Amino acid sequence: MKILIDFFPILLFFGAYKMYDIYVGTGVLMAATVLQMALIYGIDRKLQAMHKLTLVLILLFGTLTLVLHDDRFIKWKPTVLYTAMAIALAVAVWVLHKNFLKLLLGSQLSLPDAVWHRLNVVWVLYSAFMAAINAYVVLYYSTEAWVSFKLWGYAFPLAFIIGQGIYIAPHLSGDDEPHKETTP
Repeated sequence: MKILIDFFPILLFFGAYKMYDIYVGTGVLMAATVLQMALIYGIDRKLQAMHKLTLVLILLFGTLTLVLHDDRFIKWKPTVLYTAMAIALAVAVWVLHKNFLKLLLGSQLSLPDAVWHRLNVVWVLYSAFMAAINAYVVLYYSTEAWVSFKLWGYAFPLAFIIGQGIYIAPHLSGDDEPHKETTP
């Protein structure tokens, strides 16, 4: 159910764009994201920092897109979001010596500190990659291509999540060492 909640704003945006244009799609995306956050809040009784940031950026960049009638704002929103994530995670781990991923997810996952650190670094790299690839598509391709990229580009986050799950699975023992085989 949660996976449907995560993807329905982009699917509605894509449908509205195909039926109408980028501006109707943007309005639909804004409304769908507000509804999405209300559903998440209704289920979890809280919104994570990433949810709040996403909502603010979609409403801000969506409003700028609609008021100024300039699609560049909505197209640059993912680059701004991913860049902010990369910078925040990098500064936290290398300057403040804090691991935001562990702070956010530590109550749900028990992983060794070294695994948390590697995950944080991978998230920095992934976020920088996603920011760069979105910027590249915005700069060198049409709005039509960008919208298609937004839909089909969800292969990147899905692959990242699956890869991350495969990586952490052996470390989910609840102690500070990964599972080890014992021989009789």
